[in-house]
Amino acid sequence: MDSPNNRDGTPRKSRGRPRGWKKSAGQNTIKSLDRAMEIFEHLSEHSGKTLTTLATELDQAPATLYRVLVTLEARRLVEFDKVEQVWHIGPRAFVIGSKFLRRTSLVERARPIMRRLMETTGETANLGIVQEASVLFVSQVETQASIRAFFPPGTLSPLHASGIGKALLSEMPQDRVNRIARAAGLERFTENTLTTSEDLWTDLEKARARGHAIDNEEKNLGMKCIAAPVFDVYGEAAAGISVSGPTSRMTSSRTTEIAGAVMEAAANLSVALGGAVPIRTPS
Repeated sequence: MDSPNNRDGTPRKSRGRPRGWKKSAGQNTIKSLDRAMEIFEHLSEHSGKTLTTLATELDQAPATLYRVLVTLEARRLVEFDKVEQVWHIGPRAFVIGSKFLRRTSLVERARPIMRRLMETTGETANLGIVQEASVLFVSQVETQASIRAFFPPGTLSPLHASGIGKALLSEMPQDRVNRIARAAGLERFTENTLTTSEDLWTDLEKARARGHAIDNEEKNLGMKCIAAPVFDVYGEAAAGISVSGPTSRMTSSRTTEIAGAVMEAAANLSVALGGAVPIRTPS
């Protein structure tokens, strides 16, 4: 444990807190700020709520809650939908979150790997993480082709109808997948969307066995995505990396080639994060 004194015995100066600081939460917290952060965190997990609903869920007076929301709105941490009359998490929250991701090296370390993946395949490379029942796209390297996939950072896509989403789901136990499916629902977007838990789990088992997942026009007709999970130091799937493009270029004959490039990119990023790709045992 570090000593509170310097080597010569003199008291060490505090650099991260003021003099006289004591380890007392009651003494050092700002109640109004703490209340605002409670509201902000609740809205981040339960976006799209009316003022009345939020007041009930948080047991807060509507007038007090409204002042907090307006203050957060001025910082673009939350935003108000005037048509639906509901509050959502704001774009500034993603900007701040992105800075944290850069701190943890995920986006920073992924960029050169994604660029090589885009150059190798000729298609757009994407990086995403799980956000509740969705994939949150946190980085993208676009191809220069005129027709291309576009998922700007901050875009959300349902897990069950996304290449990255299914790659990440394939590393989860079946009971967790079923809970997500029940809570979020398996919305149909095209005739190829997997809308039952049984069909989804069968597809996920195949994805896990081969090391990559395929979104074959399951979210958007004419678009295909091949994705693989990225593993952290704990051996957990922390993110997913993918290649997306039109089916006219991402043909069945190119699936093996593109999948190999995607899995190699995912493995390289896993190693860069201190993780390792698990050894697959054929069933």
